[in-house]
Amino acid sequence: AVVAHVVAPGAGVVEDLDESFKENRKDDIWLVDFYAPWCGHCKKLEPVWNEVGIEMKNMGSPVKVGKMDATSFSSIASEFGVRGYPTIKLLKGDLAYNYRGPRTKDDIIEFANRVAGPLIRPLPSQHMFEHVQKRHRVLFVYVGGESPLKEKYIEVASELIVYTYFFSASEDVLPEYVTLPELPAVVVIKDGTYFVYDEYEDGDLSSWINRERFQGYLNVDGFTLYELGDTGKLVAIAVIDDKNSSVEHTRLKSIIQEVARDYRDHFHRDFQFGHMDGNDYINSLLMDDLTIPTIVVLNTSNQQYFLPDRHIENTEDMVQFINNILDGTAEAQGGDGLLQRIKRIIYDAKSTVVSVFKSSPLLGCFLFGLPLGVISIMCYGICTADTDGGVDEHEAAKKENGDRELTDEGSEEEQEEEKNGKYTELSDGELKQKDIIEKKKD
Repeated sequence: AVVAHVVAPGAGVVEDLDESFKENRKDDIWLVDFYAPWCGHCKKLEPVWNEVGIEMKNMGSPVKVGKMDATSFSSIASEFGVRGYPTIKLLKGDLAYNYRGPRTKDDIIEFANRVAGPLIRPLPSQHMFEHVQKRHRVLFVYVGGESPLKEKYIEVASELIVYTYFFSASEDVLPEYVTLPELPAVVVIKDGTYFVYDEYEDGDLSSWINRERFQGYLNVDGFTLYELGDTGKLVAIAVIDDKNSSVEHTRLKSIIQEVARDYRDHFHRDFQFGHMDGNDYINSLLMDDLTIPTIVVLNTSNQQYFLPDRHIENTEDMVQFINNILDGTAEAQGGDGLLQRIKRIIYDAKSTVVSVFKSSPLLGCFLFGLPLGVISIMCYGICTADTDGGVDEHEAAKKENGDRELTDEGSEEEQEEEKNGKYTELSDGELKQKDIIEKKKD
């Protein structure tokens, strides 16, 4: 059975799961954190996870909250598709829904309540519709009776319930400003207006809902930008400093907002608009230092980006810039080619080294200085070994040459004998000459 684990005030709200969980979970809905004991992100999530368990218990939710050491029960974690730590999943029957949102208590609880509930939530009255509309900035609604479109809508809801809610209503429940050309229909209500799904213009229903699940204008951060990558839209961003109230910063932000609002019908299928506070994240994405305030358009599907070739003075300039991107006359930079990948590797390595030295110079010296020192010693040893070998070879050659000289000229004893021989020969000659002189005298 599942074993309780004391975690904090409100103990018992988070279950510490073991191998028996696999057999006993099917009758319940579980929100599970798959973690690794050595993982820093897991340790950071732990207090938040305890708060989630306490809150879910206090609100009487049917969702049980647990956690599992994925390193101890790796086979179970692998079965649920755990690839990294921490991984948060809601397990409902035979389905496992992966959570990819911000790791905050409210966001995790919202995810759990959304996925644990019914796929399609009916809105029986105008009062209920107005209540739900106040809580949700983006509202997907199916209108009509049984149809193939409704079956498709339910199928898409089972896939995308991790991102957004799905509702159904009759036509008389909708606001008066919503007019539908025909029934059945799927409509999204957002940004003070609405858009009706058109199979011929919008393509697959799942792709359309995925593109339209965001408001037309967003405060973009790194996580949101990652999520926008699934929509297939280009992202037009004013990169500004929110703390800077100068005219230029507020003007670029206003231009993006005006285009998102006034040209919604023209661009909402292809573009997502927003602003980003600071350029740190965008610099790492573009591998370049952007001077803020500025405007950049990102293609998150292939890592290309577009920068305006001239200063954006007004809304008309921004619209022209967007049209140039759509018709292909604007120059794309970046991309995911081989050279860009190599550049990315070098940039990431450089950024890692710089960040380590900035945060902890001593740690940086140890991590990078020690290996470099070992490599330097090895190189010195190799070079020194080569030099000594060269001296030895030189001495050997010198000795060999010396031996050859001694062999050619003979040993010292042989040379001495030669000298003695020559001396003997000269002495005999002198004696003979002396004998001749004496004979002449006689």
